[in-house]
Amino acid sequence: MLILVVDDSRVMRQIVIRTLRQSGHGGHDIVEAENGREALELCTTRSVDLVLSDWNMPEMSGIDLLESLRERGSTVTFGFVTSEGSDLMRSRAQAAGAQFLIAKPFTPEAFDAALNAAKVG
Repeated sequence: MLILVVDDSRVMRQIVIRTLRQSGHGGHDIVEAENGREALELCTTRSVDLVLSDWNMPEMSGIDLLESLRERGSTVTFGFVTSEGSDLMRSRAQAAGAQFLIAKPFTPEAFDAALNAAKVG
């Protein structure tokens, strides 16, 4: 399985990767992107199985990335890992095709629950 971690903060990408490992989901190949535009390019050139994306990023936001992927017919499993988890954001994410939204600060247990619910290996 190929997991794409998208966040404009390198430190946050590393925290997400570490939390994936702590949650028992670390035995996969992981690639990183620092914004939605870079992530979109990776999704068109690689066979990505799961995208874990921040919402607010320069160049292309996470929600714009998700909407672009869905417009192109991609059914990749997509979840947000973001500092904002309001009901409005959760509704918008779900309407756009996200399988889950994990709000920061997060725990390995939150990752495990979200990934298991989304039936991610």
